Amino acid sequence: MARVKRGVTAHKRHKRLLKAAEGRRGTRSKLIKPAREALLHALAYATRDRKQRKRQMRELWIVRINAAARQNGLTYGQLISGLKRADIQIDRKILADLAVRDSATFGRITEVAKSA
Repeated sequence: MARVKRGVTAHKRHKRLLKAAEGRRGTRSKLIKPAREALLHALAYATRDRKQRKRQMRELWIVRINAAARQNGLTYGQLISGLKRADIQIDRKILADLAVRDSATFGRITEVAKSA
């Protein structure tokens, strides 16, 4: 049985790894072991930060809604409570978008929430 030389396979795998590690500083983009470590850490951070992005966006929406609600004489909590009592189901993303882009419509929504 002939001997199997694995140089081609290993070289291909290393090239793929170094291609993914492009742009890193120092040996993290040049050497195999530091590049693999950097890549694994990057993938772990990416996984973690996909969750964090959702939290941060919700925080941003709440801050924007609160600022716009206070301009209309309500707090964020009062607005959300009033919308629930009035049975208006608009999510925070849409409310924040209305607060930024269409203040007249947001003002009408706050009036409904006040009266409820």
